[in-house]
Amino acid sequence: MRTFTQIYATLRRKNRGQYALLSGCCFFSVLLITAYVCMMRSPTILAVLPEGGDSRKQVMMIFILAVIGCSVFTTYAAGLFFRQKSRETGVFLALGASRWQLKRELRRDLTVISLGSCAAGAILGSPLAWALWQIFRALVVDTQEMSLAFAPAAYTYALAFAVYVTGMLFLLGGRSIRKTNIIDVISESHRSEPIRAVKRWYGWVGIALLVVGGFCGYIAPAVFVRGLHWYAPAGLSAIFYLPVLVGVYMILLHTVANGWGGKRRRYKDIISISQMRFQGRQTVRNMLVMTVLIAGAYFASFYTPMLGTGAMMGYDARPVDYAYHFRADQDIPREGEVRALAEQYGVTITSWAQAPMIRLAVDGNRHVETEGPLGTTWENVYYAQAKSDLFLSESAYNTLTGEHLDLQPGQIAGIMDATGDGQGVFGGFVTLVTNTITGESWPVTMTDDLRNDLLFGHYVVDDADYAEMTDRLPDDWREQMVFFNVENDEETYNFAKALFYEIVDRSGSEVALYDSYDPIVREIEIAETGEYFLDPATSDKYDFTPIDYTQRDSSNFRLYWQYMPQFRVLDKADFVKTMAVFLILFVFIAIVCFAAVIVIAFTRCLTIAITNRQVYDDLRHLGAPREYLFRSARSQIRRVFLVPMVTGTALIYAFYAMIMFFNDNRLTIRELAGLSSCLLLILVVSAILYGVYRLTRRDVCRRLGI
Repeated sequence: MRTFTQIYATLRRKNRGQYALLSGCCFFSVLLITAYVCMMRSPTILAVLPEGGDSRKQVMMIFILAVIGCSVFTTYAAGLFFRQKSRETGVFLALGASRWQLKRELRRDLTVISLGSCAAGAILGSPLAWALWQIFRALVVDTQEMSLAFAPAAYTYALAFAVYVTGMLFLLGGRSIRKTNIIDVISESHRSEPIRAVKRWYGWVGIALLVVGGFCGYIAPAVFVRGLHWYAPAGLSAIFYLPVLVGVYMILLHTVANGWGGKRRRYKDIISISQMRFQGRQTVRNMLVMTVLIAGAYFASFYTPMLGTGAMMGYDARPVDYAYHFRADQDIPREGEVRALAEQYGVTITSWAQAPMIRLAVDGNRHVETEGPLGTTWENVYYAQAKSDLFLSESAYNTLTGEHLDLQPGQIAGIMDATGDGQGVFGGFVTLVTNTITGESWPVTMTDDLRNDLLFGHYVVDDADYAEMTDRLPDDWREQMVFFNVENDEETYNFAKALFYEIVDRSGSEVALYDSYDPIVREIEIAETGEYFLDPATSDKYDFTPIDYTQRDSSNFRLYWQYMPQFRVLDKADFVKTMAVFLILFVFIAIVCFAAVIVIAFTRCLTIAITNRQVYDDLRHLGAPREYLFRSARSQIRRVFLVPMVTGTALIYAFYAMIMFFNDNRLTIRELAGLSSCLLLILVVSAILYGVYRLTRRDVCRRLGI
């Protein structure tokens, strides 16, 4: 070896483990972010997730958490690499090598690492997403709309993250070379980042900040919108969650510096606690990232059990097996045709009830928005015709439900869901009803709310009032509701599917409408703004997929068609197929976040083994038995895994329960069942993470020789 480059290359080969660790961390981070963003921005996903809906907001929120986590992780890995490399840098400087020579060689290394690992991660990210998606399709469900496509624009996110990783490597590398004190450079690899004295009240104050921050962050948007009549920027609402991060950080500091065992365990774990303290700031940063990622992963994971449990209980609670409604101007199968179709499929109809409904305008308040320098504000403006709703007569309601309702003239009753909730979309309170054709209006008085899942969102009026309100209404303002039961409902899937297809095939284009489409609201919007966002002609502008009869088995059609039948056997059997894109998307997100947690935890524990190897050798020579050394190593590894897992899991589960409660200031049976399903999921995931912990512990102990 005659040249500086050859000597540097020899040292590189000797320290290839450090290079492999840094390259692997960069590769894994870019791989996860690329896979995530390819899925998040896929046209397949965007076609199902409504623009501005909660699902898109959840996906973006978890993506931000993943980006923050992977950014901190790669920064930590780079810092560890340069600390380990600082010794040879200092030796070269002491032997007379110039900083320019060192910078040139380091730039070559970083160029190869950054370009190689980032390019490999970006290239393999989309195949990873595609492969996982195909596995889900093969194992869970496969439908026509699940043909995954990627948008080239998604790679801009991956490219931006790769640029960050590359820039961060060169920035930290340049800073390590610019240090002037050779002694500091040489000792850098042995320098610890101890935690300063942490008071024992940190733990309880951290828990208090966690609770207060979670509550304030959740209610802040509601306070802005309802109390101040102001749509605050999303970033402003997020500020109120900052106490949560501070609280988590204080809890982790207390756990690393003091532990939760009190003074009685001060001397029992003195070695492991002291080692954790000496590397405390590094450890706490990693544990904070893991906590955030675990919370994001569970937030995505809870979507499936909550949705599935609630839906299945809702299907079972329906009062009848089959229900569908249609506009009077449509040629939809009536009783005779349905019975003939049922006979063809060997199905026995045990009961049949059919009743007319009419669509009328109702009064109410509408949000009128005003753009200002501080954002959008709104005020309530009363409209005599604010929207439209469907109305039944009391005799029609009695026919459909078998109940005995007797309303007086001028009285009106709103129909809530089976739990008595309006689900945030139905207020159930009006004072004026209008026939839009004749222009005649009737003041009404509300009575006690009714409950029925299949008639949810409708109103019931006295028979005489109903007859008067119906005057001169055309068929496109009239509807029919059909309820019927069958024998052995679970065995009638083929009949249900055939009847559903028949209804769709005989529906005209004029009823290819979203369930939130409202003719009264349309008139108001066109008069005030010149367009209505749910008109099919505006679908491109407002980024939604029009109702398409040729896509009758798609999620978009079955979830949002205004006249979608409610057949229990069909809904239960096709639930996974209907919700497949939603379910698989959130499962994919959870897998990405949990994978990042596992890699970060394993890397941190591996660092503990490398850093503390000399300490354990000294203890062994001082006579420490193997059992003591094992207990000490296990204590450190357990904290790295257990504390973030417990903190992140408890945090997100409590937050999720709080969301369920504050939706209507109660927890329904369905919500409690869904939360119980989430607990079972937590047990399964915890068992998997425990298995990873055991494997990591075994590897660390092997490296430490214990």
